[in-house]
This record gives sequence, C-alpha cells and structure tokens, in this order.
Amino acid sequence: MKIPLESLENHISLAIEGDQIAFTFLLNHFWNEVFNFILKRTGNEADAEDITIETFAKAFDKLATYNAKFAFNTWLIAIAKNVHIDLIRKRKNSHFLEINDDENQYYNNIADESPSVEDELIRKQNLNTLLNLIKQLKPHYQEVIQLRYFQELSYNEIAEILEEPLNNVKIKLLRARKLLLEIIIYYRNNTVE
Repeated sequence: MKIPLESLENHISLAIEGDQIAFTFLLNHFWNEVFNFILKRTGNEADAEDITIETFAKAFDKLATYNAKFAFNTWLIAIAKNVHIDLIRKRKNSHFLEINDDENQYYNNIADESPSVEDELIRKQNLNTLLNLIKQLKPHYQEVIQLRYFQELSYNEIAEILEEPLNNVKIKLLRARKLLLEIIIYYRNNTVE
C-alpha cells in the first residue's frame, strides 16, 4: 500500500524529532518490503529478520541524513543490502585450516571451529561482561534480548510468550538493541585497558 508522499514526509519529520508513533508507522509500513527483499537474498528467515531489524536500527539512527529526493523504501533497501554484505563479510572472515588426510589428499578451507583454551576463557569473560551490561536495561528489554539471542526464539514465538502484537516485539527488540549498544559503547569508552 503506497502512502501519500506528504504523509510519509510528515512521519519522517516526526520520527526525526523522536516521535515513537512515527517510528512505529515507518517500521510497520516498510517492514514487509525490506524483510521480503532480504529473504530472497538470504533464503534464511532468521537471517532476514536479523538483517531487517539491523536495517531499521541503522536507518532510524541516521534518519536525519535521509535525502527526500530519493524514495524512502529505496533508501531502506540500500541500507539492507549493506547490512547483508557486512554479514557475508563477517562470515567469510572466520578462521580456516588446511589439513591432509591419511592418503595425502589435500583439503582446503575446512573451518576450525574448535576454540582454544584462551578463546574459551575470553568468550566466558565477554559473556559475563555482556550479561552484566544487559542487566542495566529495563526488565522488559532484558526479557526480549534474552528470548531472542539466548533462547534463539523467533519473533512470532516471542510475541506469543509476551502476549504482545508482533510489531510491538519488533519495536521493543529494536529499542533494546539500540540501548544495549549505547551501554556497550559507554562501557568500552570508560574501561581502562
């Protein structure tokens, strides 16, 4: 459903000023378009959901930079493409081993997923730090982060558990991630190495 340009510009202006109803309107109106675009690219519903959430988080953070000469949905799709490319790059940068089997047949690019003792210690320390930072969020944000990232539930499953509409869950998770990122950045900037 296409919305009148004047109405869209109004919602964008209100969102820039921090109006939560305008943010919700933009998320609700453009969610399916961005999600379906990314789903076609990834073929993975969980990745598509995460990329879509990340897309809206980045878009809402940079909303004041949006140029009205371009279609808003085109701007969102461009952000989604970049988030998807970043995800692919992160996955490609995993560590690889080169091994030979008993018959000297050469195998290349077999991922070494076994963590070293040091990696495991760092992971536990980072997890404890992250859990402590999550505790700084309001309880309802802690809950949605825990359900999504620690229990790995889908948005629909979270909506059922919380007995809230799906779009409320998406917005709550978007806000929780943004707040957590701010807490993490503050922690990193104020922690002496």
